[in-house]
Amino acid sequence: MNHRMIRYIIGSLIQMEAALFLLPAFTALIYGEVTCIAAFLGSALFCVAGGHILKGKKPEDVTIFSSEGYVSVAICWIMLSICGAMPLYFSGYFPNPVDALFEIVSGFTTTGATILNDVEILPRSVLMWRSFSHWVGGMGVLVFMLALLPLSGGSSMYLMRAESPGPSVGKLVPKVRSTAKILYVIYFVMTVLELILLVLAGCPLFDSINLSFATAGTGGFGVLNSSAGDYNAAIQIILTVFMILFGVNFNVYFLVYSRNIRDAFRCEEARIYMGVIGASILLISVNTFSMFQGIGETLRHVAFQVASIITTTGFSTVDFELWPEFSRTILVVLMFVGACAGSTGGGIKVSRIAIMAKTIVKELSVMKHPRNVRKTWFEGKPVEHEVLRSINVFLIAYLGIFILSTLIISLDNFDGVTNFTAVASTINNIGPGLSRVGPTQNFSIYSNLSKLVLTFDMLAGRLEIFPMLIMCTAGFRGKRWS
Repeated sequence: MNHRMIRYIIGSLIQMEAALFLLPAFTALIYGEVTCIAAFLGSALFCVAGGHILKGKKPEDVTIFSSEGYVSVAICWIMLSICGAMPLYFSGYFPNPVDALFEIVSGFTTTGATILNDVEILPRSVLMWRSFSHWVGGMGVLVFMLALLPLSGGSSMYLMRAESPGPSVGKLVPKVRSTAKILYVIYFVMTVLELILLVLAGCPLFDSINLSFATAGTGGFGVLNSSAGDYNAAIQIILTVFMILFGVNFNVYFLVYSRNIRDAFRCEEARIYMGVIGASILLISVNTFSMFQGIGETLRHVAFQVASIITTTGFSTVDFELWPEFSRTILVVLMFVGACAGSTGGGIKVSRIAIMAKTIVKELSVMKHPRNVRKTWFEGKPVEHEVLRSINVFLIAYLGIFILSTLIISLDNFDGVTNFTAVASTINNIGPGLSRVGPTQNFSIYSNLSKLVLTFDMLAGRLEIFPMLIMCTAGFRGKRWS
């Protein structure tokens, strides 16, 4: 294992994070938040120094393979989170370091779960850092770094595969570095477009920036205690549309960019994704119609909440904890379905669900007609056995982590709905759950142990389980770094 190159990648990422601190530091300067200026700039200096020590001299062999890719991604996200929590802790608003770590991991993993009872008391710079962490983590911090840090051979591809969501990741163009640049250009343009539309709809500039960051990363940190409930209908509609758009596989946007419109509309996963959203909105609207004033208000709130949950964004305009059991059950199902592979959303992913459903149909057909030879097809291509195997292993690991996490946090003695949806919302990177972690509640009720477990779940969910598990294997821990 190329340990020197792993250290070089981690050091480079930490130094890059120092540059990210400049945005909240500048915000603190504008609003005269002296303590926060010191917190962010001090953290930035620490990251520059620490990154320099880790990097050392650039290794002669910069090639990495699959195992190094997974380990690098896992450690990078952990170090990114620890360094990102420092300004929150030193600002004085998160006196418990576990709370600071939970909050920033929730930001970088685009979960949006919080331990705060009142977000409006936070300084503007801290609010900006929380939302900006969504935007940074949404597309992937290493994807961004790949656009800047050239690696040899297939090294970049191993990092991208380890960090990008979905059962398989490919190149949009022959060079991975060019792919990373294209992804971030599309990401940036969509974010700016949403920002402009929000301002035109009457949203304050500061709120528009934060909402755009959070929506683009499909996070859920807002600047108001009501999340998105106090904004006007036009703002809520814009947020709904962009939450759905950021939940689409970015390959679709690349096809549109390449003027392959016909191929973009043929994307099977995107069609299923839109179908699930449409069906969920219809069913919940019928079930909750009596709770709102007219069909327009019903559709607006229901569409917003469906989009927020399936894309794992986590915003809310109403307290859906008060909705009928049928509607709440649909939302819980959407938590697990998640958005498309290759998007900024979390969850199991629509592509995995679709492939599993098709595999079940195929197996039933084989049982009825044993001599028939059938393949599972998706996106117009046969699904390789390697993909099916990886999906099965993913689901087994996912279920194992889910059960173990639920057992551990149950030591805090909260009700089953609270614990189940707390794990579901963190491992699927959603934010709010039900009962005592519902849209009007938070995660401060849990002990430090439970918060650390849920923090691990957020990282495991964002990184698709395997990088965190590989990092924790005895084989890796038993090797000496040199």
